[in-house]
Amino acid sequence: MAVAPKSITTSHTVVSCDVCGRRLLRGEHSETFIAGGSRRIVCELCTARAAHEGWLREGLDDIGVRRNGVGRSRSLLGRLKNRREAYLARAEEEPEPMAHERYERSHAQRTAARDAAPQPREVHAVPTNAELKLARAVEVFNASPHPRTVAGVGRSLGEPFVCVRPSATEGAVVQIIVGWELTWYRFEVDLGNEAAGVRIAEQGSELAELDDGDRVANATQEAGGVVALVS
Repeated sequence: MAVAPKSITTSHTVVSCDVCGRRLLRGEHSETFIAGGSRRIVCELCTARAAHEGWLREGLDDIGVRRNGVGRSRSLLGRLKNRREAYLARAEEEPEPMAHERYERSHAQRTAARDAAPQPREVHAVPTNAELKLARAVEVFNASPHPRTVAGVGRSLGEPFVCVRPSATEGAVVQIIVGWELTWYRFEVDLGNEAAGVRIAEQGSELAELDDGDRVANATQEAGGVVALVS
């Protein structure tokens, strides 16, 4: 009796290494790695290369990283976060000035100390003649920035009246009153300390606020707010 030959088939799944692309031989051991969220088959010859590329060995490296690396990382981040929060809290309570801020503060303090120091008073001989006093006061006034102020107001309110008269209480001081219907200024010039400059002693909005003597015009305003005595 004849025996029919049997065909024998084998079931062998072809597996390729995801690193070198080589087909693995029957019985050859492989390792499974995780890379980019996908499982990768790696032959024994390429496991070091896969680890160098940052792939994680399934079932071992990923657990080890989660247990060791992530824990340490989270612990380190926690400590750094706590330190940062403590530093910010101290900074809010007592902010430490930056280098340029310390320099600016020091410079401001030196400037304030210099400005606060008594300045030498420049004493000038005060003219004894009343007319000379008025003439010198007008010269000092015209050399100051105040004529520009007078000229600016005059462009809106027109020509003012100007009164130049000695102070009734201070012998070295001359007053220059410039007024319009809606406003007026009282400037003072200390002929004994001309370096102090011209100062605005008073300012008002109604001519009735002035004494009768303050409204007696004896000077005029010329171009640029310059004051000229009327002879």
